[in-house]
Parts: sequence; structure tokens; C-alpha cells
Amino acid sequence: MLKFYGYSKCDTCRKAKQWLLKHGREVAEIDITTDPPKFADLKTLLLKSGKPLEAFLNRSGVQYRALNMKDKVKTLSQIAVLKLLAGEGRLIKRPIVTDGKKVTVGFDEKEFKKIWTQ
Repeated sequence: MLKFYGYSKCDTCRKAKQWLLKHGREVAEIDITTDPPKFADLKTLLLKSGKPLEAFLNRSGVQYRALNMKDKVKTLSQIAVLKLLAGEGRLIKRPIVTDGKKVTVGFDEKEFKKIWTQ
């Protein structure tokens, strides 16, 4: 079963979840806005994703702009940014999908096909 950090009102999350279900994957859905991944979990997800930290930022979100994250990311350490993300799930790009070994961030059908098809 895949762990699916998403938000039910997010169109991208709905599309990603629908794609996974259509391709026979079961998901355990976690509301990223009320129960964001803990700091240690985010650190692990980042490592396993192979992506840069910036890939985990919801750059189109209201909180991103309100907290001036574009500038903060340039000056804060990776640890400081991960702590901010762990405290505010709306700063995190969604969905995050993981099976404990692999991780995807956002929804890209080609990436999902490569990683999540059985």
C-alpha cells in the first residue's frame, strides 16, 4: 500500500489518486494540510526521492508567497526549510507518494507510469 500525502480539494491530488487506483495501487491517504510529514520523515522522503529540496516546495501556494519562501530558501539551511515544511503542510508540494523505498512529488503521469506501475 502506498502512503499518499495529499489534500482532498487539490485537483492534482485527485488526478494522481485516481491514476494510482486505476492502475491497481492501493493508497493510504493522509491530509498533508492537517497531518504533514514530520521533520525526520521529510528528510527521508527527500533523500529517497533523489530530488532537490526545491521540488518539495509548493511554489504556487498562498503560504509560500505570504512567508516569502522564495527568498528564505536562498538563505536558510536545508534543515531549517524542512522544519518549516513539517510545521506547515500547505508549503509542501503535493501529492507526495511513497512505498517506503521510492518517492514521487507532484503528479507527472510519465513519472508515475515509470515508478508506480506494477
